[in-house]
This record gives sequence, structure tokens and C-alpha cells, in this order.
Amino acid sequence: MFTHLSLRLRIFLFFAFLALATSALAIAGLVLGYTRLGEHHALSAFVIAGAVAVLAILALTTWIWVLFDENVARPVERLAADMRARAHTDVTHDIDHEAAKYLGDLGTAAAAVTRDLTDTRNAMAMAVGRETARLGLEKSRLETLLAEVPLGVLFCAPDHHVVLYNARVVEILGQSEALGLNRPLHHLLLPGPIRQAYDRLRAADTDEGADLLCATREGARLLEARMHLLSLEGQETDGPGYVLSLRDVSQDLGVHAERAALLDRLIMATSAALPDLPEDRRSALDATLTEVVARKAATDTAWWPMEVLALGDLAAALRARLARRDIGLVADLPTRRIRCDGYAITRLLERLARGWADLGATGVTLRAVHVGDRAVTLSLAADTPAPDRATLEAWLTKPLSPGFVSFTGGDVQTTHGTRVTIAPDGQALHLSLPLAVPRAAPPARAMQYDFDLLHATLPAKLSEARMSQLNFVIFDTETTGLNPQVDEICQIAAVRVVNGRIRAQERFDMLVNPGRRIPAASTAVHHVTNEMVADAPDAATALARFHRFADNNVLVAHNAPFDMAFLQRREAEIGLRFDQPILDTVLCSAILFGQSAEHTLDALCDRLAITIPEADRHTAIGDAIATATAFARMIPMMEAAQLPTLGAVIKAFDRHARLIRHLN
Repeated sequence: MFTHLSLRLRIFLFFAFLALATSALAIAGLVLGYTRLGEHHALSAFVIAGAVAVLAILALTTWIWVLFDENVARPVERLAADMRARAHTDVTHDIDHEAAKYLGDLGTAAAAVTRDLTDTRNAMAMAVGRETARLGLEKSRLETLLAEVPLGVLFCAPDHHVVLYNARVVEILGQSEALGLNRPLHHLLLPGPIRQAYDRLRAADTDEGADLLCATREGARLLEARMHLLSLEGQETDGPGYVLSLRDVSQDLGVHAERAALLDRLIMATSAALPDLPEDRRSALDATLTEVVARKAATDTAWWPMEVLALGDLAAALRARLARRDIGLVADLPTRRIRCDGYAITRLLERLARGWADLGATGVTLRAVHVGDRAVTLSLAADTPAPDRATLEAWLTKPLSPGFVSFTGGDVQTTHGTRVTIAPDGQALHLSLPLAVPRAAPPARAMQYDFDLLHATLPAKLSEARMSQLNFVIFDTETTGLNPQVDEICQIAAVRVVNGRIRAQERFDMLVNPGRRIPAASTAVHHVTNEMVADAPDAATALARFHRFADNNVLVAHNAPFDMAFLQRREAEIGLRFDQPILDTVLCSAILFGQSAEHTLDALCDRLAITIPEADRHTAIGDAIATATAFARMIPMMEAAQLPTLGAVIKAFDRHARLIRHLN
């Protein structure tokens, strides 16, 4: 009710109410006494007594209120104002709590709270400042590195406006006034190939990128481009943006085209001159010419930028372009992928369909008439007969796009090593394109960097290096059994810890052919079957590759003697030694938690709040990542336990060696 009033006013009202209530009670008592006495001549005495009592009550209450106001209310308000000032402004000097001396410890407590608040805020400001400076430095370094990338890099929003570009883009596109942040990309590059690739990648909902060929608005220079869709954290647009990496191939393609044309002229001239040569020279030159023609045919299309394109995506792109001309398309294509310049082939088919429509066709059909092992033959048909050869050649000599004035349908045929032919029945046009060879996707690896390594200088003696400075390879093996003398490795995996941080992208994970059957009991534990390792590398090959991965790193394993016994047994065979320092997370656990604790990997992960997915448990990579996570968390714990260096940790291991002997 009175919370909106100030503290001093509320206290004044309280004392005013107290004075009035006390005076009223005093008057009521006198009235009651006079009434019970019944002596009328005593009225004046009662009135005087009441007046004196009321005046005394008012005076006493006022005096107490003044003391309370000066020594309680005002100091409390002042403390509140001082604390508010320090909470919301940059006031840093201590509170003067002398005025609050009658409030007990409240003044000193308020001064202590505000002092801690100021110290905390200053510490936080310093931490934020250091982190801001570090992020600014990393941003500057990344910008410098990005500027040195030999490819032009553009990042565009879903509406095809530029969000980022590096210095190489400026070199490729020239000092164009149209280049700038939040400017439309189509002012710089012809939009057709880019938008077609973007729409196709969005519809496919895949992480795969797309290779394409695009041209600049100014100068019509050809650029080889690679597009990847990218959604950044916190992005609020409806669709993903995309990254374009650009390379100017105009000169290279021109040189290749001129070289191919010169070679064609030489072949034609040589063929024409063959009949006039003596028999002995003609036969030798004819054999050489036949070989050259065969080898040239295999390289005719290798120099032109190609992409892997699903036939369904080709049909969708062609349908969208023909719909603008009110030409219908019916497609019947298999779920196969071809290798081609998707935009050029789409424009070629569009040119053929539009020419056919000009002759009276109302719709076209695209289907595959033959699917071989290496190529597919497409058939473009309509409801009217196919054009004659002269008309077809006229279509193929026209530019495919206003932006590619020197790029015709004939050029598309040349770059793809194919020809548009008329079907024997005269009702369709045929075009043969190569099928894409399936390739295994490379393992995904995000960009890794740690600029703190620029300041990490190791001492001359490795034993004196701090644990947080060292590079570690944490590994695990799965085997056919528990006897290192007779059993073999069937899987080995590892991850790196650099500068105290797990680098999960820098991993080694390999199945190994043990050269013997894997017992069912072992498979039940690690789930590695004989079928899985049938085509895997043998142990010598796998360990040689693992040695390259682990070189110049400290090796770490859980119960390391067991795993190292399998590695060291093969050292003579592979001609390499695993002679780097070796640490054991079992002994790290014993040092930190005592020998009496349980030191299995599960127990260690439970103590450090690490969850191992059940599907990854007892797999080499799953256990390696779990061990690496535990080890990374134990590094600062060992430093706090006065074991900051590698040498100190190894000396501490010696005191717990009996535990390892017991485990093995």
C-alpha cells in the first residue's frame, strides 16, 4: 500500500500515527476517568492534564523520530543510494559507512559487498577485455590467412547478396564498382549457373557441393567455381547461404582450346597427306596418327570443368527453364549421375527444345534410350519430326546465352566429347554423356587452428615441458585376444590432444587384418568381425601408418603396457620404433584418486562425468575418445597436484608401477 513512498516518509507516517494513537488513548483514558469520578469541578484539571499529556507525547515522539531519521532512515537511504551507484555506474571508491555507525554491521557489510562487486566487475571487465583482444587478434590472423588463399572466396546470403569476400576476389573480378558487401551477386557474375546450382543443392538437401562454370559481367571471363551451402549458427534467414570459391580459368581454357584446335588441324592435314606418301612411310605415320587420335580423344574433355549431376536434377533444371517459354517437358530418366557441365548441358537441351518449339512442337520428352557401363544416351523427342541436319547445325552455331556470346552448342559438344545426332527414325535427337564414376567421400574435417601454439616454445629437455604444452596421441587397440605374444591387432584408433584440447577431427581409425580368425568371444566384446577385416591392411601396414600419425607425440593409453606390447612386437618387421614417451591413464588415475580406487576406463569416466555412448563402448575409436577426454581433464588436475611437467609425472608413475603389474 505504502511501498511507493520513500523510506523516510514511511517512517515519519509511522511515528505520526504512533503519536496520534497514543494521544487518543491518553485522552480516552482521561475522559473515562472523569466520567467515573463524576465531579464536575474537576473538568478543568482533566483538560489541563490531557493537554500536557498530548504535548508530552507529541514532543517525545517527535524527538525519537528525529533521532531515528538521522541515525537510521537517512543512513539506510544513503547506503542504498551508494550501493545502487556502484551497481549501475563506474563508481569505484569505498562506501563511507561512518554515517551508518548506529546500524551495527550493516555499513561495513554493505561496504564489503560493494567492494567485492567492484572487484568482480573489474576482474570480469579485464577478462572480457583479454578475450576480446584475443578474438580480435584471431580475427585479424584469420583475415590475413584468408587473404592469402589463392582462390577467390565469396560468402553470399540466400538472396544472393555478398556477405564476405577476400582480397583474391578483388583481383579476379577487378576493381568493379559493383563489388561490395550487401550488393547483389548478379551485378558481378551472370546468375544462371549460380542460381541453378543453388536451387539444386537446396532441393537435394545434401552436404555435397557443386562444381560449375560461370562468367563475369564485365569481360565475360570464365570462372571455375565450387559451391557449398552453409548455415551459420544464429542465422535468421529462411534458407542457407553459400560459399563460392572462384578461380579464373579464362586463359587456361583458351590455351587448351587453341592447343586442341591446332592439334585437330595437324591431324586433318596429316590425314590428307597420307595417300601421297610412300608405302613404308605411310604405314608408320598412319599407325602413329591412329595412336595420337585415340589418345587425344581420351583427353578432349579432361580440361573442361565438370560436375557430378543426377539425371533427375538435369531434368528439373531443364523443366524450369522451358516453363518460362510455356514449353512442357515430360522426363523419364533413371536414377543415375552423369559427369558434365550442368549449366551448359541444360542450355544446350533448352536450345534444342526451343528450336523444336519454333517448328510447331508443343511439348518435348526427355528419356534415356541406352544406359551402358560408362555412358548414357539421352533422347529428346517431340510431337513433330526432328529437324533436318542443316537446321540442327544452325541451332548449334547460335550462342547459348547472351552472357556467353562465344559459347555455342557446338562448343558444348566439343568440351563434352559428344555429338547431337538425329535418331534413325527421324523422330528424336540423341546425346551421349559419360556416367559419373562413384568416388568415396573424403572424411569430413573442419578447419583446425590454435594460435596459442605460436607462443608455445618447448624447453630443450622434453622432461621439463609442461603437460599443457605437449602434443599427445591417445590410442586404443582391439585385438583377437588378451595374449600379446600370440594374438593380433584387429583395429587401432587414436585422437590427438594439442595444447590441452582434444582435436577430435585429427583422428586415426583403421581396421586391421590380423591374418587369423577372430574368435567369437572377442567379436562379442568389440564387434569386429572376420568379414569386416577381410580386405583391411595387414598389421605391418597399419602400424607403419600409425607410426607416422603418432610421430613426435607423447603416446597415451589406458593400461598402456597391454597396447604397447602389440605395437613393439612389430617394430623389427616395420623397421620403426615407438620410442617416444608413453603415459598411462591408469597411473594418472591412481596418482589423483589413490590406488585403492577403481581404475577401469568406465570408473574413471564416471568420476570425471564423461559419458561414453553405448554404441562406442569397446570400439577402438570410442575408447580412444573417452580416454582422451579423461586425460585432457586430468592435465590441470595433475598440475594442481604439483605434477606440472612430463618428468614429474613419469617420476610419480614409478611409485605406482606395482598397480600396472597387478593389472597385467
